[in-house]
Parts: sequence; C-alpha cells; structure tokens
Amino acid sequence: MSSCLLAGAMVLSLAAGDRFSLEWTHSVEKQAWRETWEVIPSKTMEATGDRRLHLVEAAVKGSGAGMEPGEGGHFEDGWWVWAPDLPPVRALTLAASGETPSAWTLCGAECVELGGTSGAPIHLAPCDGS
Repeated sequence: MSSCLLAGAMVLSLAAGDRFSLEWTHSVEKQAWRETWEVIPSKTMEATGDRRLHLVEAAVKGSGAGMEPGEGGHFEDGWWVWAPDLPPVRALTLAASGETPSAWTLCGAECVELGGTSGAPIHLAPCDGS
C-alpha cells in the first residue's frame, strides 16, 4: 500500500514503498543535494494513526560550506552518500524565498517542483490515515 504527502494545498501520491526524494541546489555552494525520505508509522500509530517522515539517505554532489558528507559517507556515481541517524519527524518545512538557485524537486509517484518563487514556506506531512 502506498501513502501520500500533503505539500501545502497539494496531495501527492507516493510510489510503493512509501518513499520520496527531495532534490535542490545548495544556495551557497551551487551543488546538488538530494535526500530520500520514507513515511513510517509512529510508535503510537495504533492509538492515533499518526505517521512520520524518516530521512533514509542524503547525498551531495560536492562539499563545502554546510555540505560536508555525514558520518559513514562514501563516494558513489559522483555523489557523496550517507545514511543520517536522525529520529523521524512529523513534518518538513521548505523555504520558498525565490532567491535560491533552484526550486525543491519532490519525486514520489511523479515529480513536482515546489517553492521556485517567493511565497509562504511549504509544509510537507504524511496524509492523515494514509
């Protein structure tokens, strides 16, 4: 069964496996950054139906200010790749300044661009009961 994400006012389907990726260009270093996320049940899901977002993998095309590969990082197909050890979160907030080199590209079942123009931050969260 696949999940969905709320991205502002949009509902986005996720592919089987409940994973999605976010990719953008770092505002200072102008290098690509990619994260792979998954929707997982929270520890209290049985009681609340609550789901969380868990960061599975991060990757950067280069290194520099704020782009250092994480612990255990290895070089793979032109990317520094690692698995961050972070707890799941309820939601993500993506800035939408319109001043960065790229929009956020979110890929689930399909890819969409978010926050390419100046506007309110975009909140990503699992759909209720998904």
